[in-house]
Formats: sequence, structure tokens, C-alpha cells
Amino acid sequence: MANVKELMAARNEKLQKIENYGIHPHPERYETTHEIGDARKLEDGTKNVSLAGRVMSKRKMGKISFLDLSDITGHIQLVIKRDDLGEEEYKKFHEILDIGDFIGVSGEIFTTSSGEKSVQVYSYMFLGKALRPLPEKYHGLTNVEAIYRERHLDLIMNEETKKKFLLRSKFVRLLRNFLDDHGFIEVETPALQNTASGATAKPFTAHHNALDQEVYLRISPELTLKKLIIGGFNNVYEVARDFRNEGMDANHLQDFTMVEGYSAYWNYEDNMKFLREMIIYILSNLYDGDLNVQIGDKKINFGGEWKIVSFRELILKDCGIDIDKFETAESLLAEIKNQNIKLEADNLEELGRGNLIDQLYKKVSRPAIIEPTYLIKHPIDLSPLARSNDENPNLTDRFQLVVNGQEIINGYSELVDAREQEKRLIEQSKLKAQGDEEAMSIDYEYIRAMEYGMPPISGWGLGIDRFLQFLTNSQNIRDVVLYPLMRPRDLSKEDEEEE
Repeated sequence: MANVKELMAARNEKLQKIENYGIHPHPERYETTHEIGDARKLEDGTKNVSLAGRVMSKRKMGKISFLDLSDITGHIQLVIKRDDLGEEEYKKFHEILDIGDFIGVSGEIFTTSSGEKSVQVYSYMFLGKALRPLPEKYHGLTNVEAIYRERHLDLIMNEETKKKFLLRSKFVRLLRNFLDDHGFIEVETPALQNTASGATAKPFTAHHNALDQEVYLRISPELTLKKLIIGGFNNVYEVARDFRNEGMDANHLQDFTMVEGYSAYWNYEDNMKFLREMIIYILSNLYDGDLNVQIGDKKINFGGEWKIVSFRELILKDCGIDIDKFETAESLLAEIKNQNIKLEADNLEELGRGNLIDQLYKKVSRPAIIEPTYLIKHPIDLSPLARSNDENPNLTDRFQLVVNGQEIINGYSELVDAREQEKRLIEQSKLKAQGDEEAMSIDYEYIRAMEYGMPPISGWGLGIDRFLQFLTNSQNIRDVVLYPLMRPRDLSKEDEEEE
């Protein structure tokens, strides 16, 4: 089997031959009339159709050649006859062209006797040489590390990957359309922040050279967006890249995409109704009105009534522990151990009560939630930014949408009492000082902003990567992220024998 370096050398020779023929190897542009997906819908006999794309296969049968031309919208067969191009041009075409090269063609649409929509090519233009060979057609790209590291190659070789990321783009576009149509204003807020606040998570740190100070990559845009509510933006949202320096597994990334939205004068129940309407709108448009979404071997109905269950009821049902009876982290941890429940976290002794309850829920309850379910009435020490419930101040007016064992949306009636917020963040800072790396830091700039007055607010966040992960039946969240972070490539192993 040929070595990659040898194959590349041969392609470089062809590139030199292109130049020797007087053909520009890197032309400025090519005028197309259609993308390939649209060209496939044209009637037979349509003339002067100009397409451009990558050659994915070619076979020569004497005076006629068949090629497969591809772009992001699809594939189409090219039929090239020696009599149409002329003998010299036909010969030159095969001398310079490799699988993987880009060409532009002009010709007429027709359908072969076997039913294959095709273009009879009357002229072509060379548009770009692939110096590195593509993977072998029938095996495609299957190495997981290569798929993540070289997503461009994955998109070239795997049709399902194309469909997955086109679906992702459509999902985000529909989400924006819905929010825009309901009076929300899209904004952008800083990714570099002075304080790691807005969520309970371990932050990434960086050094700002110009200011000569340590800064944090944001773990959430929440506090900045709520400042905009203070400034008069009644309905605001951001599609934000967030960063959390935590463990990596099939369902978590350190840098990920969230959309967060905040509404003045709403409570969490308003948002529960609104977000159900939004999800139904998005799925209905993604799947032509079908709200029964196939997830693995399960069909999940988003069109029915969504269950609502309290945090305490759920954990009590699933493991017999009544969290209301354990007022400290120490007593709760002792009961968890007494029940022989093994939690995933390594630093259980250092976790505050709220994060310990969260670990328990993730172990005993979340995996069993399949149908769309709203989880409500979270303990206050698990939700330092949420409003206390009027009837039970130990609980918060918070909800989470959980589907197929995944937390999809998290939302609150927001805490708008500056004095209470400062008190809670001071408690979080104490937990951080004691070793709870996921506890929040206190943000005095946010407290200062709150002191100018806040209306009632409800906010929410939706993990776009996580939602797309289960919509596409992807085993790993990195399957729906175009270029997830990888360790640097070992260049010493470059260009070994092709698989």
C-alpha cells in the first residue's frame, strides 16, 4: 500500500503539470448557477447548469468518464464524454485530476437509464488540487480522534456528519427566530471577567497582560445579562460560549455553547410554559411536525403534557433519602454512605450541602427520567442565584427540564434582593475557601448593580450541545461540536501507512 508521502509527491507532480499546461492552479472564482442539492431538483433537459464541488470518485470507461461531485448540499453524477470535451482536453482532464480535487463544470441535466440524476458536462474548470489523499472511499473516516481533530475531513467523508451539523445550524436559527419573534433582544457580553460567577463551577483562569491581572473565562453570562435587565432590556438573550474547568466525559465539555434568556416581570412558571412552546416550535420545524423524536431505541413524545416533580419527592422516591431531614452536608453525606450509595465526585467531604444533593440526584434520579420532565423546588443551597419560595424559604423557585437522563434547560425566578444576594454569595465564598471549587465567588460589581433596583425576573439557560447530542442519538457530546479541543498531534507519527 502506498505511503502517504509518496501519494502526496505524485499529486505535487500533477500540480506542476497543471502549471505546465498554463492552467492557473488556484483560480480566483467560479460562477455557479446552483448548489448541487438544488441542481438535483431541476428538470431533465435544463441547459447551462454550472456547478462546483469536490470530486469524490471517478472511473474512466474509454471515451466516457463518470465522476461523483459533492458539496455540503449533496452529490451528483458527472458524465464526461471525450467527444464533448475534445480528445486533447479529455486526456488533459485525466492527467491532472485526482479524487479530492475541486472542479467547476457546466452542462445539461439528465437522468440515466438506471435513474441517476446527472450532468452531461460540456466544459470544466480546475479549481483546486488536494495535495493530501482522502481516506479510502469504502472505509471512510472511522478513527474517533481523527474525526474530532479533522472535522473538515469527517464532513468530506461522512454524510451523516454533514446532516448532523446542518441540523445544528438549523436548530440555532429556529431558536433565534422564536426568541426574536417574541420580543427578545440578542446581545453579546464579555467572555473575560473579573469574577467567576453566574454558576457553580470551577473556572478557567488567564492572565491579562495589558491590565497585568488574573481574569476568568466566563462560566455563564448570567450576571451580565441580568445587569441589562437593570438597564431596561425587558427580554434579552445571548448564544454564549461558556467555559468550565471540570471533568470531561461523554456528556460534558469544558467549553460549550449555551443560550440564556431573561425576562422582566415573569416568574419561573411563565418560563416553563414559554420554553415548552419554544421547544415544540423548534422540533416541529426540524422534523416536519413530528413531535415523537426517536432517541436510541426510545421514542420520546414532546407534544404531550410534561411532568412536573419536586426535587425532594424525586430523590425520596428513588433512594429513600428525605433531604429535608438533613440540614448539613455532614449529616447528609453520612446518610448517603449509610445507604451504600456511591457518588462520582472525588471530593465529597469538601462539598457544600447543595452540591452534595446535586451529586446524589445525578446518581439516583436523573438517569431514570426519560420523558420531558420539569424538576422544581430545588433546595436553596443548591441555587444561590434563585429566588426563595414564598411559602418555604428553604426552597427556590427554580426548574430544570430533564429529558432522557439529560438536563436540557435550567431556569429560575431570579433573586432580586441585593441584601439577600450578598448574603448568599458570601456563604458561597466561604465554601470556596473551604475547598469547594465549584462554589461561586462573590461579585461586588453585580451587588452594586442590584442596588439600583431590579424588577421581578425569570431566566433560563439551554445547553445547545447537550440538546443536539440526544436529538442526533450521538454517544458523545463531542460528536455535535465541530472542533472539540484535543491534545496536540504527535507529529512523529505523521504520514505513516494509510489505514
